[in-house]
Amino acid sequence: MERLKIHFLGAAGTVTGSKFYLETNEVKILVDCGMFQGNKELRIQNWEPLPIEVSQIDVVLLTHGHLDHCGYLPLLVKQGFQGSILGTAPTLEIAKIILEDSAKILEEEAERANKEGYSKHDPALPLFDQHDVVATLKLFKSIEEEESIGISPHCSVRFRYNGHIIGSTFIEIDLFGKKLVFSGDVGRLKDDLLDPPKRPQWADYLFVESTYGDRKHPEEDLETILRELIQRTIQRRGTLIIPSFAVERLQSLMYLLWKLYDRNKIPNIPIFVDSPMGINVLEVFGRFPKWHKLAPEEYHNMCNHVTLVSSYRETWETIDDPRPKIVIAGSGMVTGGRVLTYIKQLADMESTSILLVGYQAEGTRGRDLLEGAQELKMFGKYVLIKANVQHLESLSAHADQGELLHWLEGVDNVPEKVFLIHGETETMSIFKAKIEEVFGWHTHIPKLHETVEILL
Repeated sequence: MERLKIHFLGAAGTVTGSKFYLETNEVKILVDCGMFQGNKELRIQNWEPLPIEVSQIDVVLLTHGHLDHCGYLPLLVKQGFQGSILGTAPTLEIAKIILEDSAKILEEEAERANKEGYSKHDPALPLFDQHDVVATLKLFKSIEEEESIGISPHCSVRFRYNGHIIGSTFIEIDLFGKKLVFSGDVGRLKDDLLDPPKRPQWADYLFVESTYGDRKHPEEDLETILRELIQRTIQRRGTLIIPSFAVERLQSLMYLLWKLYDRNKIPNIPIFVDSPMGINVLEVFGRFPKWHKLAPEEYHNMCNHVTLVSSYRETWETIDDPRPKIVIAGSGMVTGGRVLTYIKQLADMESTSILLVGYQAEGTRGRDLLEGAQELKMFGKYVLIKANVQHLESLSAHADQGELLHWLEGVDNVPEKVFLIHGETETMSIFKAKIEEVFGWHTHIPKLHETVEILL
């Protein structure tokens, strides 16, 4: 009998900070290495060293390249990790883009805080910097989807397509004859850009995301909502600001708006994409055509239909452009990035609309807007919100309850235990009850920093 200790170091009782440490005498694996986002209590944990021997970790396995799954990697390396970081080629490209962009933003925020004196720390320091990212990227090693990779004599891993974003996978770990399956973030059954997720056929221990485990995405008429918002923007000669995640969501929005224009459903209103990271991700779509559904002609037409904003000078030129316009800018939860500048300058005007797309975590400005906040704190000051705020949930890249249950239906055996991760507490309680009702599986909701011991 082999003992396995599973340390839930993130995405336990919360949606962010995915980190799951598997510890045996033979091999030590970290599945995902995400940064905490959202409220201050969570973000503070990014500054704390992990409560494990980081130098003992043999390998990190990345399900995908989102910040809450890879953003802690530079800190892991600073704490002594020297092993390999494995993921699919698109995942590692996305992670590289996100880490480089995050380091730049963190450095700029620290510099701004020191200059304007609004930080409690003197001096304010970035969580990590470009040098830390360079050291991290040297450890990246790409893995083919569906390829079985030996990690140690009694351990092999396989990365399998699961939609969500380009390169994203769930991970099957065969460990001493038992199969552990980590869902990563499960994608949608119907997606404009991506194929439906594959499903695991066997799982002795199953670790399942539950972001939307308590609900089904609404059947929204995206076309009508967008047409009405664009018409309102044109009539009021205003700006439609769409805070967007740079990976997948931004490209989906570009595709959706281009298709509406191509079918003569909306006029040729200027569309500005202000996300250096999002522009880099577009190039990843160009380099990995087998990982998405866009034909080459569609991809090029979609890119040519928008104006790509690269410099901060162009950001201000876009703000000053008097024409009615659409601006898609990062970040999706309004936690940082270029979108803050647009909201700071334009959100106090009734001619402005803000369209939130997808999940807004607790403690983010996006959640505050969703809940009707009349002012937001940015750069140490409060900004008045007079803009019309709307929300689209059906553009989410996360499977809803029905789609998660469909994903679980692919499992032929009865798992020894199911662990619910990557969800808010109430959501996971509802999803736990649903899984037990539908499948009768033993389901557990781990707490942050909980350790579970299993005999293999």
